[in-house]
Amino acid sequence: MPESSEAHPSGAASPPPGAPHLGPHVVGTRVVVRSVVRRDGAPGVVETGPSGGPAMTDVLGTCLAWGEGVCVVQPADGEPVTIAIGDIVAGKPVPPRASVRQRVSAREAEAHSFVLFPDVERRDVGEWVLRSDPAPIGRLHKRANSALAMGDPGCGLDEAERAVLDFYAERGREPMVAVEAESDVEAAFRERGWVGRPSGEVEFRLGSLVAVRRRRRGRGRGLGVVALEGDRDERVHVVVPGPAEPLAEGRGAVHDDWLGLNGLRTHLAHRRQGLAGEVLDALLEWGAERGAMTVWLHVETDNPAACALYDDLGLAVHHVGRYLVPGAPA
Repeated sequence: MPESSEAHPSGAASPPPGAPHLGPHVVGTRVVVRSVVRRDGAPGVVETGPSGGPAMTDVLGTCLAWGEGVCVVQPADGEPVTIAIGDIVAGKPVPPRASVRQRVSAREAEAHSFVLFPDVERRDVGEWVLRSDPAPIGRLHKRANSALAMGDPGCGLDEAERAVLDFYAERGREPMVAVEAESDVEAAFRERGWVGRPSGEVEFRLGSLVAVRRRRRGRGRGLGVVALEGDRDERVHVVVPGPAEPLAEGRGAVHDDWLGLNGLRTHLAHRRQGLAGEVLDALLEWGAERGAMTVWLHVETDNPAACALYDDLGLAVHHVGRYLVPGAPA
């Protein structure tokens, strides 16, 4: 292993042969660096690893410096680590660490949706939440009329499933559960004969409210045609009024510092006029005024146009949920 590396004309050391993706250009980015371990008190001696070859160590963090024969990496915790470039045997840039909002569980993320439906009757089964809207208007909202089966029900799955069936039977409603896609809970329900509901797969998307507003900057037409309705404390209904019904509308609710969006729609005859953007901008501003830092929403996976729009706004998929109902008896 060489003890030094050839320098660039600028004086910064060139990448080691085993790590061609590293070099001065990675300063300020997140990297993983593998290097040999030198023996304490004997810098020229390499420690021996379990296999008989040189011992190796990995450091993951932000590259603070690259030059004068060393690379300095700041891990997420602890002091910066200085690594001799000649000791590096492998390494590469890695994607930024997921934001705090991306690291919460699906159950924790979904809990921010309860505020959108304040009149829903609910019954807790451990961390599961059985939900039913006692006075629905129009079609039943799946989120307001399903059991959020995420987290620990605090009992066996047979008992939890029976609680779900009984809850909806008492109300004359079809039993339905919302599960995290590909989870053990989904697998267990499917083993019991539950099946996916049509249009029953949704993405939970979220992002920084500040970043979304930044992406929207300059796109609004400034039509000034929205009206804010509702209690406007925790929840708001933004409307573009029409002669008989709203031309466009959307709802928002703030829980902690999360702004949830729901029911964003534009009347078919008035699309492509910038009205949806006006509604979205009004909701984002309303949420920001109440201290929201994160914006989130649900979107069905079979709606590619909406998914493309939210991609453009920087709303990333946190998890995918599926709605399951009991299968027909054999």
